[in-house]
This record gives sequence, C-alpha cells and structure tokens, in this order.
Amino acid sequence: MMTTNNLGWVKAVGYVLVYVVLQLIVLSIASIGYSLYIGHEVEELPTMGMMIVMALSPIIGIALFMGTGWTKVSRQYLQSRPVGVLFWCALAALGAIIPSMFLQELMPEWPDSIQKYIEQTEIAAARLMSTTGGYFVICLLAPVAEEVVFRGAVLRTLLAWKPERRWLMITFSALLFAAAHLNPAQLLHPLLIGLLLGWMYERTGSLLPGIIYHWVNNTAAYLLFRAYPSPDIKLIDIFGGQPTKELLAVVFSLFILMPALYQLFLRMKK
Repeated sequence: MMTTNNLGWVKAVGYVLVYVVLQLIVLSIASIGYSLYIGHEVEELPTMGMMIVMALSPIIGIALFMGTGWTKVSRQYLQSRPVGVLFWCALAALGAIIPSMFLQELMPEWPDSIQKYIEQTEIAAARLMSTTGGYFVICLLAPVAEEVVFRGAVLRTLLAWKPERRWLMITFSALLFAAAHLNPAQLLHPLLIGLLLGWMYERTGSLLPGIIYHWVNNTAAYLLFRAYPSPDIKLIDIFGGQPTKELLAVVFSLFILMPALYQLFLRMKK
C-alpha cells in the first residue's frame, strides 16, 4: 500500500511524466494536423512548423506548472540583488562546456538501433538551431521551462520530502532531468548540469541562478553549432584534430570552472 512517505518521489516522477507527455502530445497533434492539411503523411514538420511546436511545449509547460501551483516562485531572492552570484553562474556555465563535451565523447558507442534514434534527434535539433528563431526556443524558453519544472517542481518536492538527504534528492532530480531529454547520447551532459543546477537551487531556493546558468549553456551550444553546423562535430575537430590543444582547452576551462564554483559556494545562500 502506498503511504504518505512515498508520495515525494511519486509526485516528482509524475511531474516529469506530465512534462514529457505534454511535449509528445503537442508534437503529435502538430504532426497529425500538418499531415491532414497537406493531404498525405510526412515524416517531418517544416522548420518553421517545428520551431512553433517547440515553442508551444515550454510555453504550455510554464503556464501549467505555474498556474497549478506545482512550481512556486518568489521575488525575495531577486530583491537581494545577487549580481555576484549570477555573474559566477554564467562563468561556471562557460567553464563547464568543454570539459563536459570531453567527458561525453569518452562514452562508449550505443547499439545501432539506439544510434539511429540518436541521429534523428540530432538532425531535428540541428534544423532548429539553424534558424535565428531557434535561439528564442532553445536559449530563452527552454531554460525557463526546464527550471520551472525540474527545480521549481521536481526538486522542490524532493527536498521537502527528504530534506536530510539533500544530495540524494539532487542526484535523483538530475537523473530525471537527464532522462527527460530523451537522447541516450547526451545523458552525461544534462546529468552533470542537473547536479550543478540542483545544488544552486538547494543553496538559494531560487530558480534565477539556474536560469542564468542554463541560458549561458544553451547559448554557447547554439553559437557553437552556428560556427560548426554539423551534428557530428567533435571537440577535437574544433581544435584542428590536435589532442594537445584539446587537452589544453579542457585544462583552461577547468581554471574557469573551479574558481567559479568556489565563489558560488561562498556567495550562494537563501
């Protein structure tokens, strides 16, 4: 029998399922509507249609979670003028990108069946990032929506459920965050980001640091794609195929990331 002690993780998982299913429903309705409109089936929406659909999902998600009270926000942290915290959040995001890409590329190859799905999702993401409007969806809407859902609802619920095990709850929320991206090839990057964002939320009680970090991270990914427009680009390719330059870039990034995390440790408080 389900007891009240179990409701914390059940509610958290439920919030994730609601958000993922919402995205799938919006995409399915758009795909069916487009197919009926042109009179025959299509495998993909046009780029503009995809951009509109991808914008609808986070907008509806934000409205749903805020409107139902699943996510609670306050201006209290913003009124404390946490300029220093937000600056170091942005710097930490910049410092984490190259080390995260480096670790991601060390992961083993997936089986062919999963690899085919990965390639399809990467092509869809590339189509969206190839447009100027894609920046609005990927770098502005998505960070707000995901922070509202995964920190404002999921992690808030888990921390209220087991406050004495905050790192276990942060880790669980990060795993849910990674799984909800529905891309097996990119599990490590959102997992690491989820841990950082969860730590920021637990320390401040605010979504704002996470939104800033998330925005900088997504903006860097968007700009990187515009500079190297290929879903198959590797970190070593960016540095001319020279492993020494790649390792130096990782080390240089860590010299940005580690001081930024230390400053956040000193400055972040509720």
